Amino acid sequence: MHVRKPTIGLAAVLTVTFSLMGGQAVAAPSATAPSEVADSAVAARVFTYDASGSAEFKSAVDRGAAIWNESVDAVELRPAATGQRANIRVLADNGWPRALPTTLGNGTVYIGRQAVDQGYNTIRISAHELGHILGLPDRKPGPCSSLMSGSTAGIACTNPYPDTVEKAEVEDNFSSALTRTGGAVRSGVVIVD
Repeated sequence: MHVRKPTIGLAAVLTVTFSLMGGQAVAAPSATAPSEVADSAVAARVFTYDASGSAEFKSAVDRGAAIWNESVDAVELRPAATGQRANIRVLADNGWPRALPTTLGNGTVYIGRQAVDQGYNTIRISAHELGHILGLPDRKPGPCSSLMSGSTAGIACTNPYPDTVEKAEVEDNFSSALTRTGGAVRSGVVIVD
């Protein structure tokens, strides 16, 4: 299980926010060094996904989300509760896999049967497409060790895990999301893999 870690930026934003809201900002006594503060746990940004339209790929979608949860601290992907509007909608269709991010952490993923029929791994497809929703671009051509290399790694590649660069980019996308005015994802652009 991954331990969630706070960022110094989050503490600064909260301090400024509380002081701007008219509350009294009071410095807490420093009982721990800054490095110890960075090691304490903090909640991740939670995004829900609805895989009810992913047909035979539902278990692959759940596993792809679990891989991201194991790999990064800043984001947690959870199945949407019944009747809850999800941030991410996952659908199965007969085309090629693709993602349509709307904003960072939101959008639609299509698990296309065309790639599956050609022999591509369903869990890798799911994790790759969710990577787009988390702000990652394609990195083609690329090696199998890069999740975002997608189909260029070939059908023999079954690696569903992001590499260290991809993990760091997602961490940065969400840890700095509080201080950004725009998302890392181009809104309304279909990313076809």
